[in-house]
Amino acid sequence: MKQVVQNYKSGELAVLDVPVPGCKPGGVLVRSAYSLISTGTELMKVSEAGMSMLGKARSRPDQVAKVMQSVATNGVPATYRKVMGKLDSYTPLGYSLCGVVEQVGAGIDDVAVGDLVACAGNEHALHAELNWVPKNLYARVPDGLAPRHAAFGTVGSIALQGVRRGEPQLGDVALVIGLGLIGQLVVQLLAASGVRVVGVDPDPVRCELAERLGAAACGDPASAAVEASVAELTGGHGVDQVYLAAGGGSNQPVELAARLCRDRGRVVDIGKCRLDLPWNAYYEKELDVRFSRSYGPGRYDPEYELEGRDYPIGYVRWTERRNLACFLDLLARGSVDVEPLVSHTAEFDDAVETYRRLKDGDLKAVAVLFRYPGHPDQAVEAGAPAVAVPAVKGHGGGTSTPARAAKAPVRLAFVGAGNYATSMLLPHLAQRDGVELSTVVTTTALSAANAKRKFGFAEATTDLDAVLGDKSVDAVFVVTRHSSHAELTRKALLAGKTVFVEKPLALTEDELAGVLAAVEESGNDRLQVGFNRRFAPLLREARKRFGARTGPAHLRYLVNAGRLQHGSWYLQQGTEGSRFAGEGGHFIDTASWLLAADPVSVYAVATSGNEDLQVVLRYPDGSTATISYVTTGPAGFPKETLDLVADGRALRLDDFVRASVYGRKRWVSSRLPKARDKGQNAELAAFIKAVRTGGPMPVPLESLVATTAATLAVQAGLAGGAPVTLARAR
Repeated sequence: MKQVVQNYKSGELAVLDVPVPGCKPGGVLVRSAYSLISTGTELMKVSEAGMSMLGKARSRPDQVAKVMQSVATNGVPATYRKVMGKLDSYTPLGYSLCGVVEQVGAGIDDVAVGDLVACAGNEHALHAELNWVPKNLYARVPDGLAPRHAAFGTVGSIALQGVRRGEPQLGDVALVIGLGLIGQLVVQLLAASGVRVVGVDPDPVRCELAERLGAAACGDPASAAVEASVAELTGGHGVDQVYLAAGGGSNQPVELAARLCRDRGRVVDIGKCRLDLPWNAYYEKELDVRFSRSYGPGRYDPEYELEGRDYPIGYVRWTERRNLACFLDLLARGSVDVEPLVSHTAEFDDAVETYRRLKDGDLKAVAVLFRYPGHPDQAVEAGAPAVAVPAVKGHGGGTSTPARAAKAPVRLAFVGAGNYATSMLLPHLAQRDGVELSTVVTTTALSAANAKRKFGFAEATTDLDAVLGDKSVDAVFVVTRHSSHAELTRKALLAGKTVFVEKPLALTEDELAGVLAAVEESGNDRLQVGFNRRFAPLLREARKRFGARTGPAHLRYLVNAGRLQHGSWYLQQGTEGSRFAGEGGHFIDTASWLLAADPVSVYAVATSGNEDLQVVLRYPDGSTATISYVTTGPAGFPKETLDLVADGRALRLDDFVRASVYGRKRWVSSRLPKARDKGQNAELAAFIKAVRTGGPMPVPLESLVATTAATLAVQAGLAGGAPVTLARAR
């Protein structure tokens, strides 16, 4: 299928061939009929992409701060790879469309194949021929509403939520500053609510359009006519609400709002404009400043948007999805008219030229629609038959690793191509002789296409079964979100593949048992978990210098994990497990490797909220390891520091930057290594060697299982408040 994309590094726009997205449970696959260009948000993104690197940095100081933090934590080389990987990637455009349901995922019963739906979301309602859309981000289109009008559903919901935040009442007077697409819709919604509206915009054409659509008066922000209209309509008191629907760097909108608003009036920010509030003006009138967050309650909540968990209507009357359905109803009943806003309708294949004309100013537009091939309005009325997506055939199973010629390259498939895969694994594999990147599988079409382009995969797809059934694939990398690791690993083992799965192997004891059952059933134990720290060159050198020990040891490991950013999927503990369950295996594995044994018991205590943990591991010879996992430490402090003491000797590791050993002789590593190397490259080399030669896996299965069991025991220990004894790995 085709999708509109942009390379943020170069600014290049393209209509790219990408794989068809899979139809996952909890959502529907939609074939686009019309999608709407946001002439504000999207053009801002397009303009940013055309800036120099310095210009991009100046426009996004928040991202610069994240980069500097990453440098402090991960070092310059790793941060550079991560940043350049993100910049030099195709990103999607679009977030508002109308289309026909082609496939219905498991758990969906409110729409059927052939239904016409309006869709929302900057990850799900893209300018693409097909999109997978989760339940709470689509709504059925009322009978008789044209698809080209239903494509306004998302931006209409944004305007509707802004109006709701203003709490207008019959007879109120409102000021709308900025008469672009959102502003024009706000004008109509207010007029439909019995509110008299004054509009403000420097463009006389937009002012005239707003007056035709219901505004009492409109004018330039610098003209006296606007103030005169407000004074006349309000008896000199000022407007009841001001809706800021303007963009740009000028502070004029908030200053005008203060001047024309009545005492204790409301100012609602819908757009993205400068907000340097003049203190005296806002204080003297005691103005109520409110923000309107996109389409409404549910926005940016992954449990609502991705998992389909609705908010009870008795507590949250107007959610994101209910706003979308409400706006469609207003369109169907004629309370809002979007046809006058459509300045241009372009064929989807002409997308790049359309964006160019908009950016250069050749095309002056309030709203622009893309029309998709084979979808004129009359062909997609609700209930019309949809074009079927080809059925996916099963691979037929298989339990033995395919035979491979001695000099043939090791063929790898990747399931997942997120930040870690593209910054820490694929750069090493793409440069390695004797390795062929065969297929990349993702649930989103564009991430697969990006990985194919950047790392040279032969194929990109969203069809996992086809990859597992491909006998030429030697090994499968599972680099997805934590909740899917165990099931994907189980399937790959049963298909006879050698598997590399990023940590964690499992989030529950049942998941771990399922993986072991797959090993038992298939006889395939060719498994590696991404515990890379034991392969770090600096740590291996320090261990060698420390030498063998005869007595028990004490190990202390401080992990300054830091706070997660708001919205991180690591915070989705209901589906992705606790943060320690996700990454704690790294530190337990490192301790066990240094102590050359698997733990026999785990004791864990935590602060309130289980954010900061103290984990004590006991080993068969009496050795102990204490892992302090903290999220409240200072950002400038090293992420990982480790001390090992035994037999009158001590080993110290400072964040994979410096190591030292104290004994009869003292050894200190170089203070300035070329990079903070946490072992990924050496780990991959060992894994590829095992695949190529058929030799033992780099880490015994028993050790992988023991580490995973110990990680899971931490949560059980926290719940029970007592040490947890671990069963010996089989």
